[in-house]
Amino acid sequence: MKIGICNDHAGVEYKFKIAGMLRREGHEVVDFGTDTEVSVDYADYAHALASAVEQGAVDKGIALCGTGNGMAMTLNKHQGIRAGLAWSSEIGRLVKAHNNANVLVLPARFISLRMALSIVRVWLSTPFDGGRHQRRIDKIPL
Repeated sequence: MKIGICNDHAGVEYKFKIAGMLRREGHEVVDFGTDTEVSVDYADYAHALASAVEQGAVDKGIALCGTGNGMAMTLNKHQGIRAGLAWSSEIGRLVKAHNNANVLVLPARFISLRMALSIVRVWLSTPFDGGRHQRRIDKIPL
C-alpha cells in the first residue's frame, strides 16, 4: 500500500518512527511533512497530503501535529477526505470501521510513541463495516 504521511514540527520524531515501521511492513511511504522541529504551519502539509489522497497518488494518509486538531480540521475541508483523530487503538479501529477514515490523525504531544504505532497498525488492519455506516458517510459532503 502507498501511504502518505505529513506532520508539523510537533510530529517530526513520530513521523520518522511510523514511516520506518510502515516500510518494514512492506508499505511505500510518501513524506509530505517537515523534517525539523522549526515551527511551521500545519495547514501547508495537511493540504499537500489531502490533495495526494484525493488524486489517488497515495492510498491512505497519516497526519501528525501537537493535538491533531489543526491537521484534522484542515484535512476535513477537502471533500474527498475523512480524517479521523485517534488517541487510542480503539478510536483508531472505530474511525476506520465506522467512518472509513482515509486519513488517520495522531496527537503527537498527547500519546506515547508506542501508542501511536499501535493505533496505526490497528487502523490499517481494520476493515470498513459498511452497511448503516456507509449511509451515514454518504450524508457528510455538502
